[in-house]
Amino acid sequence: MPQSMRSRPAGRRGNAILEFALVSTFLAPLLVGTFVLGMTMIRNLQATEMSRDAGRLYMRMVEVAGAGDPDIGARLAQGLHMTRGGGHDAVIVSKVAYVSDAECAAGGYASGDTRCANRNQYVFLQQIVIGNPALGGSHFGSTTGAIYDTHRNITNYLSHEGLRANGFGAVLRLNSGEAAYVSEAHLVAPGLDLAGHKAGKAVYARSIF
Repeated sequence: MPQSMRSRPAGRRGNAILEFALVSTFLAPLLVGTFVLGMTMIRNLQATEMSRDAGRLYMRMVEVAGAGDPDIGARLAQGLHMTRGGGHDAVIVSKVAYVSDAECAAGGYASGDTRCANRNQYVFLQQIVIGNPALGGSHFGSTTGAIYDTHRNITNYLSHEGLRANGFGAVLRLNSGEAAYVSEAHLVAPGLDLAGHKAGKAVYARSIF
């Protein structure tokens, strides 16, 4: 009988199955890890694009359309295919400025007046959260305790210490009278769950204009 027609001994067939099982224990995590890494890289690119688009849209709405739109967040949500306070991902847009003696004086605080608590600090003038607020906030802080006017501008940014944009000066230095528009995106990376990571893990990207 030709060699190719002979049946393989049962013992050799069992060895092949065992060898495959041993190799699979190494290949399976490798394949899963490759998939997770690929998904994370894709979501990072999407987060970068979303933060850039949101920042440009936000800046245009404030500078061109004017901050007089009281529901600017709803208009932004439509452009990002999200809802205010809901959705799968999250985008936080903020307007940040530096408070100098000139800003304190314009707010009615004389030089040295301690009521201008944010003198020589970076503060939030606006902050709008679009999408899922539980996914992540701004890396520079929140606007808890902010008082808003009818145009969604923060009015107590000079006196309330909780409105400081912590660490912003290390990223971008502003002069008196200057403001920056910050857009931060948090996108869920579903592939991370396959590697045993905590559900809801997200990738982060930031754009500043």
